[in-house]
Amino acid sequence: EPYSVREARLHVRHVRELLHSVDYVDAYNGADCSSLSYVNIITDGDKQSRSLDQLISSVDCTPPECIMPGYKECVLTPMHPMLKEPKANFCLKVLTMSIWNPPPGNRKLHGDLLYLYAVTAEQKRFHITASSRGFYVNQSDMETFNPKPAQGAHVYHCLIDLLGHISPVFKRNFQALNKKRFGRHPYERIATPFQVHSWTAPAIEHKVDVVRAEDSYSSRLLFEEHIPGQKTRRMSYPHNLHTLLLRGMFPIVLTFRRQFYHFKFDFVAAATRGAMMVIDGNVMAINPGDAKNMRMYIWNNIFFSLGFDVRDHYKNFGGNHAAFYAPCCDLNGVKAYSTLDTEGLYTLGTVVVDYRGRITAQSIIPGILEREQEHSVVYGSIDFGKTAQSNEKYIELLEKTTKQLHVQPHSILSGDKGPVKLCSSLECKGIIGNDQRHYILDLLRTFPPDLNYLPLEGEELSEECKRMGFPRQHRHRLSSLRPELVEVFIDHLYVVFMRHCASQIVNIRNKVGMEQKSIAEGESEGNGKKSKIFWILVEYSCCMPLYSGGNDSITLDRNEFSLFYSGEVASAKENKPNAENMAKWQQEAVKSAATLVGSYSDTEFDVRFNPDIFSPDVKHDATPEELEKQKELLKQAARFIITNQIPTFIKDCLEHTAMPTDGASLSDCLHERGINARYLGKIVKLIGTTPALQHVYRIGLMEIILRAAKHIMRGYLQNVDQCSVSSAVSHFLNCLLGSFPTPLPHLPEEELISFNHFRSRSNKRKKKARKQRAQSTSGGQRAAWHILTPEAVWEQIEAEASDYYDFKIGVKSVDELVEKHSVHKVALLRRLCITMGIQLLVKDYTFDSRHKPPFTEEDITNMYPVIKHAPPRASDAYQFYTSAQTKVQQGYLKEGYELFSEALNLFNNVYGAVHGEIAACYRHIARLNYMMGEHADAITNQQKAVILSERVLGIDNVTTIMDYISLALYCFANRKISAALKLLYRARYLFLCVHGNDHPEISLVNSNIGLVLHGVQEYDLSLRFLEEALKINIKYHGEKSLKAALSHHLVARAYSCKGEFRSALNHEKETYKLYKNQLGEVHEKTKESGECLKHLTEQAVTLQRTMNEIYKNGSTASIPPLQITAPSMHSVLDLMNVINGIIFIPLSSKDLEAIRNEVHRQQV
Repeated sequence: EPYSVREARLHVRHVRELLHSVDYVDAYNGADCSSLSYVNIITDGDKQSRSLDQLISSVDCTPPECIMPGYKECVLTPMHPMLKEPKANFCLKVLTMSIWNPPPGNRKLHGDLLYLYAVTAEQKRFHITASSRGFYVNQSDMETFNPKPAQGAHVYHCLIDLLGHISPVFKRNFQALNKKRFGRHPYERIATPFQVHSWTAPAIEHKVDVVRAEDSYSSRLLFEEHIPGQKTRRMSYPHNLHTLLLRGMFPIVLTFRRQFYHFKFDFVAAATRGAMMVIDGNVMAINPGDAKNMRMYIWNNIFFSLGFDVRDHYKNFGGNHAAFYAPCCDLNGVKAYSTLDTEGLYTLGTVVVDYRGRITAQSIIPGILEREQEHSVVYGSIDFGKTAQSNEKYIELLEKTTKQLHVQPHSILSGDKGPVKLCSSLECKGIIGNDQRHYILDLLRTFPPDLNYLPLEGEELSEECKRMGFPRQHRHRLSSLRPELVEVFIDHLYVVFMRHCASQIVNIRNKVGMEQKSIAEGESEGNGKKSKIFWILVEYSCCMPLYSGGNDSITLDRNEFSLFYSGEVASAKENKPNAENMAKWQQEAVKSAATLVGSYSDTEFDVRFNPDIFSPDVKHDATPEELEKQKELLKQAARFIITNQIPTFIKDCLEHTAMPTDGASLSDCLHERGINARYLGKIVKLIGTTPALQHVYRIGLMEIILRAAKHIMRGYLQNVDQCSVSSAVSHFLNCLLGSFPTPLPHLPEEELISFNHFRSRSNKRKKKARKQRAQSTSGGQRAAWHILTPEAVWEQIEAEASDYYDFKIGVKSVDELVEKHSVHKVALLRRLCITMGIQLLVKDYTFDSRHKPPFTEEDITNMYPVIKHAPPRASDAYQFYTSAQTKVQQGYLKEGYELFSEALNLFNNVYGAVHGEIAACYRHIARLNYMMGEHADAITNQQKAVILSERVLGIDNVTTIMDYISLALYCFANRKISAALKLLYRARYLFLCVHGNDHPEISLVNSNIGLVLHGVQEYDLSLRFLEEALKINIKYHGEKSLKAALSHHLVARAYSCKGEFRSALNHEKETYKLYKNQLGEVHEKTKESGECLKHLTEQAVTLQRTMNEIYKNGSTASIPPLQITAPSMHSVLDLMNVINGIIFIPLSSKDLEAIRNEVHRQQV
């Protein structure tokens, strides 16, 4: 089949992809959805199982110096293991478009499509013609155009064949490249759905790349690739999914979900690219006459706006601060409405991009640019409630969402129109597009306001909130409750509702029973009385409508009914009351409970919030009692955060069920419990005096400092010239993290700033140019970046932390922070770079030098965008995933395995091969493989989980680190000891970069490393890691904890193998004492420790006798040798299973069935 120009270009692009298929150039540059994965590089060299003696003799157990306990500095060079590999042999020096493009008209008639220029590894230069028949070498050179075929040239259908013919080095190296490419795991080569950037990268040699040049300056600068439908950016969910589901057409639904997900992925990629082009000045504004911060842009049918308050739109809500925060609130609203998937209601595709400022990208409603906004909006308000309008169709659509989003329908007074009914916040606008679809936008007030950060005149919060310093003035008035908090708060109210209903029914029943004269006084009061009350509760619960808050239904524990069982209750003669009385009692109880919890309905539990109840300039069409009821509900929600959620988070941290390791995981832990990050200062204050929570305090303090520095740095970057970005970033990092007291920025050369300045003949013009340049580099209200000092940075950070988080950091420099709180500078640097989108050169920075700053402008290799969007979820697959988790918890491993496999299949159908939820499925499947004794399958599936975690989450993400530990366990079980050690060393190094050595989670890594080294008889190295783990466990779990007892036992084993029985005896005594006090003398662990203690005592006595004989006789001829047995791999593996939370209990089939029945009975 003949080539066309498009097919020839695609062929050249494919050749380029093949030539770069084994390097990480695109991954470092953050291009084409490439990302890093190092697990196969780390584990290379230990791929086959060997005998125990061969393993012990061949394993190189020496850990890198940078991960040894006690090593102070944290270096960045080991972050990328590729740096240690020899440089790969290149196949081709140059392959680019020829300068003779495009072909002239007469050559087009001969079939010439385009011309290529190639320089081989032998330094030979060729001009190649791509014709409709294939590729051949022509006679052109850099000065003469001669399109005729070269002497002896042949036409090749594939460019690879042609290059292999003209260059033997290319042929040889390309075969080696192919062999290496085929050896890579498929998941390392597939593109990720969304671009993942690395905050560190090595110095990359910039080479000629025809595809990169073409993408940057031709096709992607002015127009998109020719993909069908690419021009029409309209994010709308397929409107017939519900109908297809009702008809049972599940395969078609999966196809729609897959198309929508890939469309979303395509939209995010295009929006990100467009936002970067807007900031870089490559897109013309639609209002170029306005000020720079007020400009708006349209590119590729996507609308872009900057994070500034345009035309005082947010003047009463916080100005620019509110305008910067509003897109995130709007994104949360888009996510909420998109999740409901309401038929006939559509949201806009929304992406928030942080790239040297904030840019919001939205799809454009069809026809919106053809009319004014005042004439387009048919629902909602465009002036924050002064006037509003409603629409019957929008009311019908939005009413379907109010119950699930807990939004209360309400009416407001709009000028002369009278009452206007709304089923959303008044800022929500409804616009009917030219495609006759009903769109909603501006969903920033979808969730109710947070009154703790919204001071209101005449409104009082609870005493608990006042004691915590609330209400507190925030810098904007858009603070809202998180959707997780709304769900948890309603779940809490439902429990209160059920308890009150049950109590009311029991009280009414007892009251009626006492009034009845036909009471059988001889009737027993024990079981009969209790069963009747229980019948009432069961009967009542059957009549109540089922409420589900979130994914799981709310059920009351049997202990919560115990208060109704106690006391003297009279028993009626009849077995149960008549239906009429029962219905009457239920109605009275439900009405009373609904009033108590503030339910929207008097006949059922239905709690909803009025998002506009505290909006200024809004007049509500409701009675004062109704308004007070709505306000009280929001006050109770604000109180619930203080009295319930924050104490719950602290309790979970104390019990180690919540284990944050860096600022991102801390934010996730808070968000899961519905706590906003603005409460961080209050939480850090509460845990500051708790020794067992010092790691959480340190992470919280680092996060406050980081966020304050981010707020400051963002203001600088928005006002820095393009030519000064690297200098400004490096100077800010020097002021923030360096010990050098007087860092000086590297300013651009004067001739680069303004060449016209030197050509000016007037001194007045010179002064004017200097003044304009000084104003252009100024930070507005802040000082210019080039006069910034470390003292000024830390003063601003302290002021920002106090103003935003109400927290006094109490330090004046980074050295004081490190000395006072043991904060690692690398951990702070890593978090700041990830948050701000800074990419650094990989090298070992000297932060503590007092003679020179640690960073230069050459160390800032790139600035990449940080993306926020609302990714769609494969809900059908997720239901299988949660069901599988439930089955595994009940003990049905095979059933859980089958459900996980089905969920994995559905995830693959929707997301493709690379996604975070697919990694989670592989993680669970690998664990089940291991528990069922299938170690090889466990390694295979866990390896896939690690690769996907690295590529989707990042090479130093906390989840990736835990996946490394699990893979190391499975490798050790399969006798791949060298791979296990390398993985554990890598996990410890990454933990040190993420947080440092002082964290409870790193004791798990230390214990694993110590046990593996113990298994290969490296007792000295093993002891160093085990003693470090013991110290951390004692610090964070307590001296009397079971973790400390296990660590004492591990240290005792290591000492006994070294022959130091006295030290082993001391540690084993501690183990025995702790087990005896915690578990009792008859417990199996206590008995095992007692046997070990007895054995160690005998060995110690034998050793002492030996020493006495040596001192007495000077001869050891008659002394029996000490019985020091090397540890068996089986015993080491058992201990590794225990510390990693895997315990195998030998049970018969009958015992297993009994346990399953008991679990099932309790859940029912």
